[in-house]
Amino acid sequence: MIRRRPALSVQGVTKRFGGLVAVNDVSFDVEKHEMVGVIGPNGSGKTTMMNLISGLHRPSAGRIGMKGRRLSDLPPQRIAREGVGRTFQLVRLLPGLSIVENVMAGAVFGHRRRWGRDAEDFARDMLDRVGMDARSDASVTSLTYIDQKRVELARVLAGEPEILLLDEWLAGLNPTELETGIDLVRALRDEGRTVVLVEHVMDAIRALCDRCVVMSAGRKIAEGEPGEVLSDREVIRAYLGDDGA
Repeated sequence: MIRRRPALSVQGVTKRFGGLVAVNDVSFDVEKHEMVGVIGPNGSGKTTMMNLISGLHRPSAGRIGMKGRRLSDLPPQRIAREGVGRTFQLVRLLPGLSIVENVMAGAVFGHRRRWGRDAEDFARDMLDRVGMDARSDASVTSLTYIDQKRVELARVLAGEPEILLLDEWLAGLNPTELETGIDLVRALRDEGRTVVLVEHVMDAIRALCDRCVVMSAGRKIAEGEPGEVLSDREVIRAYLGDDGA
């Protein structure tokens, strides 16, 4: 029997910054077409894990692989070419470029490289995908926060990633924007995309994720379906402390 390789494999990964252990021997897999939430209190190592997967940091120990290919020794640009795309907690757009030019950057430097008119047409398709096609030629400096996030998402999608990392993409949205944001992420799930979602909005985790990995103080303390892990006593204690648990 041939064992199917997961889309993403994190095995025994540790990251040290001097004497600080930000991620401590964490392992989990993400299957193709699966949406996995990485959750935990502030300072638990979630964003560091995203940085390790995307290549901004290299592990101090352990291995990160994608469909059997080792990622953890590659620089970020090579990992992007392999098919890993991500958003950031703080939106990072290019203020000197128009909206469509920002998204074209994802098409040019992403997993499948597009050029010229092909890149522009594909970028406009991705803006239509996130509901921003009507403003594609405007400056990014004119955008509201939710629209900045939409453009960033379109830029990542323009890179045609096989694995999409969303690092607190829903953070900072008002209730109406949050509903719009959840609908956009749900559409990605319904398309069968492989997504790792770092998020503090538990309603979104419950609505969107197939499984959750829970981190606390750099360690993985639970893994399973959202309803299961969110009722786990150790998870509740990590968020609320002993008195709250």
